[in-house]
Amino acid sequence: MGSLLSYSGLSTKIRAMQSKLINERQYREIAQLASVTEIVAYLKKQPGFSDLWADLDEHSLHRGDIEKLLTHTIHQNFAKLFRFANPQQRTFMALYFKRYEIAVMKDCLRKVFDKGYAQLDLSLFKEFFDRHSKLDIEKLTASSTVEEFINNLQGSEYYAPLKKLGAEYSPRLFDYGMALDQHYFANIWSVKEKLFKKKDLQEITAAYGNKFDMLNLQFIFRSKRYFSMAPADIYALLIPMNYKLKKEEIRAIVEAATYEESQQLFRKTYYGKKYEHLSAHNLEEFYNYMLRSTLEKEARRDPYSVAMLYSYMYHKEHEVNRLTIAIECIRYGVAPDEAM
Repeated sequence: MGSLLSYSGLSTKIRAMQSKLINERQYREIAQLASVTEIVAYLKKQPGFSDLWADLDEHSLHRGDIEKLLTHTIHQNFAKLFRFANPQQRTFMALYFKRYEIAVMKDCLRKVFDKGYAQLDLSLFKEFFDRHSKLDIEKLTASSTVEEFINNLQGSEYYAPLKKLGAEYSPRLFDYGMALDQHYFANIWSVKEKLFKKKDLQEITAAYGNKFDMLNLQFIFRSKRYFSMAPADIYALLIPMNYKLKKEEIRAIVEAATYEESQQLFRKTYYGKKYEHLSAHNLEEFYNYMLRSTLEKEARRDPYSVAMLYSYMYHKEHEVNRLTIAIECIRYGVAPDEAM
């Protein structure tokens, strides 16, 4: 009864918001449009965007502006749910929010590393971050060197892992991004038992556990296939936790002499046995499918749980990713069937 009372109001709110997500029929209609301006005009008429974009002039927007506005709809929906959530639910949302902080930090680091990068303007996100974050995104955006960027993180949880990275060798953009991701994932895994109990804990463990296993597999296979990385270098960049993958299985795959041998070893793991059609070639596609299906299954099985909240945020982010792809397809004249 406690879970029902805790989540019933939020669950009702999420179902209402979920009904406004773009569906397959609408994506097909979008793929038929002739210009990016037409996409914005189309979205302004849809329930999930009509209130948020009512005052926008689609004729005056640059493609970069539209992509930021799409990302901001994620923030706006998160803020709606946060206002509606109780203290326990807000604890999970605060943990989930860190992914948005990391996305902004990666944008800032990309600007620092790419000296020809256009001026980075994240002012659209300022109000949202001022309310939910302790990071000063104005300072981070204005950083012109890695040292300045890291110094502007002093007092935050991200300062130490990035500072340590720079002290050991000369990292690349990829290294800083991986350090941020590893910190986020390790943080989630280490605090889940303190934040969640019983059913919520089981669902969070399953959702994130599968996710971390699949991300590690993706990284191992990419490293071996495209970069011929040494095992020690691969280990250094893996998420330091495992769920269905055993430590000895990870070790065997990482230290396999060839990419083909690592694929054969993968077939003996939990994922290789359970999903016969899964291979190193379709891991990324399958990872997205499995995460989505896991969240949908858990949300249906227990609609008054944290899975409902996580599932909605995943689907909202997936919507923005698909709309961003649609914009690129229309810009470059990709045929509707190919775009789909």
